Amino acid sequence: MSELAILGGSKAVQSDERDLFTWPIVTLEDEEAVLDVIRRGAMSGTDVTKQFEAEFAAWQGRRYALGFSTGTAALQSAMFAVGVGVGDEIIAPSLTYWASALQCFSLGATVVFAEVDPETLCIDPADIEHRITPHTKSIMVVHYVGHPADMDPIMEVARRHNIAVIEDVSHAQGGLYKGSKVGTFGQVAAMSLMSGKSLPIGEAGILVTDDLEIHERAIAFGHYERYGAGIQTEALKPYAGLPLGGYKYRMHQCSSAMGRVQLKYYDQRAAEIREAMNHFWDLLEGVPGIRPHRTPPRGDSNMSGWYAARGLYRPEELGGLSVTRFAQAVVAEGSQCSPGANLPLHLHPLFNECDVYGHGKPTRLAFADRDLRQPRGSLPVTEGLTRRLYSIPWFKRNYRDLIAEHALAYRKVAEGYRDLLADDPGDPEDLGDWHFFQGR
Repeated sequence: MSELAILGGSKAVQSDERDLFTWPIVTLEDEEAVLDVIRRGAMSGTDVTKQFEAEFAAWQGRRYALGFSTGTAALQSAMFAVGVGVGDEIIAPSLTYWASALQCFSLGATVVFAEVDPETLCIDPADIEHRITPHTKSIMVVHYVGHPADMDPIMEVARRHNIAVIEDVSHAQGGLYKGSKVGTFGQVAAMSLMSGKSLPIGEAGILVTDDLEIHERAIAFGHYERYGAGIQTEALKPYAGLPLGGYKYRMHQCSSAMGRVQLKYYDQRAAEIREAMNHFWDLLEGVPGIRPHRTPPRGDSNMSGWYAARGLYRPEELGGLSVTRFAQAVVAEGSQCSPGANLPLHLHPLFNECDVYGHGKPTRLAFADRDLRQPRGSLPVTEGLTRRLYSIPWFKRNYRDLIAEHALAYRKVAEGYRDLLADDPGDPEDLGDWHFFQGR
């Protein structure tokens, strides 16, 4: 193997990347759909949004779909829709973007964080049940960085305790778990569809469910113009006309219009992404220190669009080389690599100290009957994972010659690790970011 680029050798990635990383794919069809909304002055309407919702519901395989301004709004509405309220608790993974959990504060509820499985990076089914109390209203399942969570044992625990399951599908639109789409297991699912996601339609979100009451509660919460005479849920009828949450959450119709076009081609585009990403890992099979974070390439589960893909790092196989130094060397080879992932939410001061609404105590404890805070050391698996994760290139095209160059960058660094040990700066204590970050 040639000398590492970070030490003066030639880069592994030499070719022009062409449109290997271009995303989203915006065509004339997308542009014309959006322009039609603008030219008609229909940006704040719902006609296109309702068409998109119907198409999305059919594609997702659920009875109802409801468009939102953001994934954050869709997730908050999902919490409200299943009855999360004052004094309630949700159980969520700590390794996730903040919008999987933080909105519960606005409902007077709080969050109890659970460990994640170190291989799937999704909530660990074995760490849920002992966290359930009489106050537990919902389990928030995040299909983190595209990997489907292990839904069978999660749903079994939820059924036994009569707890609602919300699926956050923001990273995994169209992904499969044992042959069924993620987002079809829990009582409700919600997700972001913002422009960086694998299903990118603009700044938007969507909620899906088979339950009429959940659907109508989500409407009542933030869709005032739909909250009227057509509502069938008796408990909601007396308050029709004004949004129960005091929010205006409808999807912008430019996003709806783009969404209709993007959805038409999504399965085809995601299939090419899967081929490209699996090929990358196939080229690295057996390389020490790095492992794929993926479902089996051939099977009835998949990672659909591979949003913000990660690799699993094994420093013990590379002489203890830090993932920080590993990533620096990969970048020097001309590829993409960032150490870490989302920092554990349970360690952020917002979840431990901040009095957001003036209750005179940390908001996390405002309506709790005990101290729910989880200090450093309370979730050791999650806390240790950021030093064992790194981002990988997110290929949008299956250009095998170019993918091979990026795979070579990783192979060179992993196999040449001994040359990096002397100048290894080590990893910082907190490696990653509170906000989600990714390669191109």
